[in-house]
Amino acid sequence: MTKPTFVDLFSGCGGFGLGAVLAGFECKLAIDIDRDLQSSYALNFPNSNVLNADVNEIFSSNWAYEKAKGVDLVIGGPPCQGFSTIGRQNRNDPRNLLISTFFEVVNHLRPKFFIMENVPGLLSPQNAALLSSATSIVKENYHVLKPLVLSASNFGLPTKRKRMFVIGFSRTIRQDINISHFRLKSSHVTVSDAISDLPSPSNAQQKDDFGWSFVPNATQSFSEYANSLKGPPPEGLGWSVTTDKLKRGFVSGFQPTIHSVAVASRYALLEGGQTDGKSKSKRLSWLGQSPTLRAGTGRDKGSFQAVRPIHPSVGRVITVREAARLQGFPDWFVFHPTKWHSFRMIGNSVPPLLARQLISKIFTII
Repeated sequence: MTKPTFVDLFSGCGGFGLGAVLAGFECKLAIDIDRDLQSSYALNFPNSNVLNADVNEIFSSNWAYEKAKGVDLVIGGPPCQGFSTIGRQNRNDPRNLLISTFFEVVNHLRPKFFIMENVPGLLSPQNAALLSSATSIVKENYHVLKPLVLSASNFGLPTKRKRMFVIGFSRTIRQDINISHFRLKSSHVTVSDAISDLPSPSNAQQKDDFGWSFVPNATQSFSEYANSLKGPPPEGLGWSVTTDKLKRGFVSGFQPTIHSVAVASRYALLEGGQTDGKSKSKRLSWLGQSPTLRAGTGRDKGSFQAVRPIHPSVGRVITVREAARLQGFPDWFVFHPTKWHSFRMIGNSVPPLLARQLISKIFTII
């Protein structure tokens, strides 16, 4: 049976794309202009066509069009910094125009469905006209559902991360599809469920080390959530190095962050849910959920590292793997040798488990 296909715009490391693959789709093409953010996509999706390029320009290329022709689904999360309520909203940020670019590509490729992801701030009064103008690009050819704001915590994830989704389907599809199809809910998952089985950060690190550390295999003593993220990747996914490491029980993402004694002591004194006055890092609570994990900025925007949550019982910020667990990435998924780019990847990503549930609904229709 031939699988339905998708194109992943503004792909980053592939959180949205992983959700699509786990829902039963096959990636035809993944595009992102940020080489660092996209650097692990080809490792985790070895059978995909991965292109480091400007989405604005790429579909003038016959090669890209041929690779994407006949696609069933287009997904993508255009850069959201200009709309985010966490950072400084900037209506004049040139990246805001990439919202329209997403819909222009949809019109060009004519998939059966599309899903665009962004921050809820795009629905604020000052941004509403921009979103309305962008979606009008496709309204002749697509039914566009009302924007849907979803919290990852309602989809079996241990994070309160909220995101907005715009879903559209071709006017050639003669089915009664409405927003209620995509209002899914599942059980409450805590920080403890997500990371309590993970070891402390690795000590000895090489410059290009992915931070490998031994992690126990799935057992009944671990949560259902943690056990679901362990084990080898599905067929056709995963880096061969990761697969070999997993066979011996090693998982990536345990690069240490070195704190001074004063900082570590200050962090250790915080209660769960409290925020450190100097670093603005919030301490996680074992029985609570994580706030939205922030991404930081790339080289073009000052290379600022994101504020990271503090571990629930140790005086340190969380590791890359702990962040990945909170965001719903499986243990076989590898990020970047540096913590900075790894946290950018995770903070910019759509939680794969949320994406899978949304796109699974589309799979049943296609």
